[in-house]
Amino acid sequence: MKGKAAGAGTAPSRNRLAVRVVPNARKSEIAGWTDGVLRVRLQAPAVEGRANEELIRFLAEVFGTRRSSVVIVRGEKSREKVIAIEGWEPREANDESAESYAMRRAAEGSRRGGIGP
Repeated sequence: MKGKAAGAGTAPSRNRLAVRVVPNARKSEIAGWTDGVLRVRLQAPAVEGRANEELIRFLAEVFGTRRSSVVIVRGEKSREKVIAIEGWEPREANDESAESYAMRRAAEGSRRGGIGP
């Protein structure tokens, strides 16, 4: 997704998320929360940007937003990434950050064996 990070510096910090990607998983899911980093398993391989595309698709689904709202701010070619969810407002509580929302979803998913589609 080259060029997607352009203009992402204007996104509010409450909508940023540190992510560690694990490609080539059996299914795409949130694997947990470790040291302030959201671990996401992705079904796509880390070849030709497919893992980045799957990460954007998956996080858009998790956050209930459009794919165009999920932007890789830093780490496009790394497993460690910073993601911005532009214009995201949670339905449950307007003061919840993307980080706390993802942590809550990860905790809910760990009780059910992961968060996935």
